Amino acid sequence: MDIHEYQAKERFRAAGIDVPPGEIATTPEEAETIAAGYGGTVVVKAQVHSGGRGKAGGVRLAKDAAEAKEHATAILGMDIKGLTVEKVLVTPAEDIDTEAYVGVLMDRKKQAATFMVSAEGGVDIEHVAHETPELIRKLTVDPRYGILPHQAFWLANFLYDDPKLIKQASKIIAQLYDAFVNSGASMAEINPLITTSAGEVKAIDAKMSIDDSELFRRPDVEAMRDTSSEPASEVKAREAGLSYVKLDGDVGCCVNGAGLAMATMDLVKYYGGEPANFLDIGGSSNPDKVVAALEIITSDPNVKAILFNIFGGITRCDDVARGIVEATNRIDIGPPIVIRLTGTNEELALEILSDAGFSAYTSMDAVVEKAVELAAGGA
Repeated sequence: MDIHEYQAKERFRAAGIDVPPGEIATTPEEAETIAAGYGGTVVVKAQVHSGGRGKAGGVRLAKDAAEAKEHATAILGMDIKGLTVEKVLVTPAEDIDTEAYVGVLMDRKKQAATFMVSAEGGVDIEHVAHETPELIRKLTVDPRYGILPHQAFWLANFLYDDPKLIKQASKIIAQLYDAFVNSGASMAEINPLITTSAGEVKAIDAKMSIDDSELFRRPDVEAMRDTSSEPASEVKAREAGLSYVKLDGDVGCCVNGAGLAMATMDLVKYYGGEPANFLDIGGSSNPDKVVAALEIITSDPNVKAILFNIFGGITRCDDVARGIVEATNRIDIGPPIVIRLTGTNEELALEILSDAGFSAYTSMDAVVEKAVELAAGGA
């Protein structure tokens, strides 16, 4: 789960990080009032779950309240990478001397949190990592002890030469790790971490992604979820208890079990197609899940064929078959459906499908090859 910048800053402040003040506005008039309260120059920043806000015109400097209102008018309603801006953060502008990057993320290979720091802040860290990896210093944290003072110092020393700045940055790095752990995050970053002409180190931007598996024990963090900033299909899938990830292809996949879903997508690629999604209906024998899955898949205009690949163990094939029939009676499916059902109650499932005018394959290769053919415009 991603959270907005202003929400990430709340988590940072709770950990003691020096974060400038800021307030949220949902109308240009609110932005004007907030800016007037701060006085002087402010920054108006779009709040969406997307990078590249600045390049898209979603981050603007305003010299006074009137200009803040103008910028808010332009930003609110703006489309940034398919997401509509519904709120802006208004925050006082800072006197920036230097910009650095500090981030911590979960490294799955090492099964531990790993810090990345660079004096090249304010830009995409991915670009720095690709073009000039020597400008990044990394440190994997032992989860038994957390980040130790000498490790935080070692990272900060890579960013600054001034002992006063190093001391401040060391403290912020340790606090960022606390915010990361206490939020159940998979990623937390400050980009940029700035220094001012007065010799202060501040986090003027904040980004966090939360591990979904942590949310059940962190209701305060889960309450930060903004479903309006998430794709509607992913919200619907989560509410229906489905695992869904939208992709860029045209073969809609509905499978039970993550491993089989991955194998199915691999086979789609093998036969020259492109999967439109990862969708795992899980082990539940609930026809309503199948209905929800088809509603989600058909909401994607890129889908040209729908592929069911069900291996019935805990999942009963007859329940999936009933879900398919119910969904086709309830909604206009559009794209052709190809089905493979094998396993628990397979015979009953085939009978249900046959009575509704469907047929089913038993071969995984055959059903995937047919789906790819149909998506490509074949008969």
